[in-house]
Amino acid sequence: MRLFLGMILGCLLTIAVTYVADTLSVGTPGSAVQTSQQRPVVNWDVVAHNWSDFTGRVRHAWDKLHTG
Repeated sequence: MRLFLGMILGCLLTIAVTYVADTLSVGTPGSAVQTSQQRPVVNWDVVAHNWSDFTGRVRHAWDKLHTG
């Protein structure tokens, strides 16, 4: 049990640190000039879209199971 908790905590910590590093190192997202040092590690718009799609599919499956 502690192994799985540690794995989940490690994943969440990795995502949080990456997000904080991206928000601190990158200026405005739509800036015209971005050097390789200013590029974000993760494209957070794509992550948000994928998360929205995933939660929508889970909700749809849950509703389908719940209604029978």
